[in-house]
Amino acid sequence: MSKKILVIEDDKDIRDTIALFLKQLGYEVVDSEGAKILKNINEIKPDLILLDNWLSDWKSDPNGQQLSKSLKTNPATGDIPIVMISAVSNIKEIAEEGLADGYLKKPFDLDDLSNIVKKFAK
Repeated sequence: MSKKILVIEDDKDIRDTIALFLKQLGYEVVDSEGAKILKNINEIKPDLILLDNWLSDWKSDPNGQQLSKSLKTNPATGDIPIVMISAVSNIKEIAEEGLADGYLKKPFDLDDLSNIVKKFAK
């Protein structure tokens, strides 16, 4: 049974690239441009969440760091590994403050993506 990865990324090109690559590696991928998909997290049951820090709906919704912290402190979702993705220079600190399990700095190469997914999607 393949692992399920939830990809939340507002940039369509990046989201599509990640999804296609992970599918080629044999993962099941659910992707979304925004955080609203998290309302269905209990139905999706991901093995890993790849979460962009700045989503286009960030003005009305929490940013990735806030979403990560909320998920990690919720007993129902706290055991799901979260990897924050961002181009900001302090993504490591943002991920740590959001209680994320890891981070991936944009731009990244596909080897980096593969390695971090293998590390957390167990």
